[in-house]
Amino acid sequence: MKNPIHSIIIGFTLLGLCSCNVVKFNDSEIAAFEQTPQATNSQAENIIKISGSSSTITVLKLLAKEYQAKNPAIKIEFTASSQSEGAISSLKNSLVDIAGSSHKLKPEEDNGKIQSRELATDLLLVATHSSVKGVTNLTTKQLQAIYRGEITNWQQLGGPNAKIIVLDRPEDESAKKLLRKYYLGKETTTTQAVILNKEGELIDTLQSTPHTIGAFSLATSIINQLPVNRLSLNGISPKIENFTNGKYQMVRHIEIIWSKKPSLSTQGFIDFVFSQEGSKILEKNGFVPAK
Repeated sequence: MKNPIHSIIIGFTLLGLCSCNVVKFNDSEIAAFEQTPQATNSQAENIIKISGSSSTITVLKLLAKEYQAKNPAIKIEFTASSQSEGAISSLKNSLVDIAGSSHKLKPEEDNGKIQSRELATDLLLVATHSSVKGVTNLTTKQLQAIYRGEITNWQQLGGPNAKIIVLDRPEDESAKKLLRKYYLGKETTTTQAVILNKEGELIDTLQSTPHTIGAFSLATSIINQLPVNRLSLNGISPKIENFTNGKYQMVRHIEIIWSKKPSLSTQGFIDFVFSQEGSKILEKNGFVPAK
């Protein structure tokens, strides 16, 4: 096959002949034509685009930061997606190279061109604003009563005389699904609850608004050293050792999904996150690496 650059040069030459002016290119100009697309392709190879649900983005950014520090030639870009489904769709449409999901890849999501592997487990905790003094543990019945809107003042639980503000997530989000699975059941949530679409929004609101309560990632709390009250549930504190011994079960599984034919840069990052070094980073920041 002929070099397309040479074809372009021949085309320009023929045009020049037609206008009775011969267009000539020297060796350096030809080299410039040939090298330009190659440089562009090289730059594209060094960019990894990642999208993840709001509950997986923390761990992906954590690993990306460590990877870039060791591989400065690699640039990792993140695109926003509030849910796992959106991130997976972006991957299948070649808009990103890696997707983070809080659920296993479903058969209907698999187009045969992508692959999935569990990265880590993230404990989900229930926490309150630091203003809620005297409340360190909630039973299942107490938690249900709070979310139903039957217990409305912290004083009813031994805390301050202040209205309880429930920060909640949409019903199709992983955090709310886990709360229902392990504690809330099918109980109706109070209409007074403040619904926040992204986990980051819930965390910011819980930190800035006195007397609030909400559920979110334990690892995020550890990584950012959040000044919140982490509550025990039925006397079991949200600690990794309580998960490993089977006492604390409210956990979220984080999946990594990528193409079956990844770029070299993407495969390099995937190899890193599943390496021993990647596992140590996860453990250090409150995640439980997948076996």
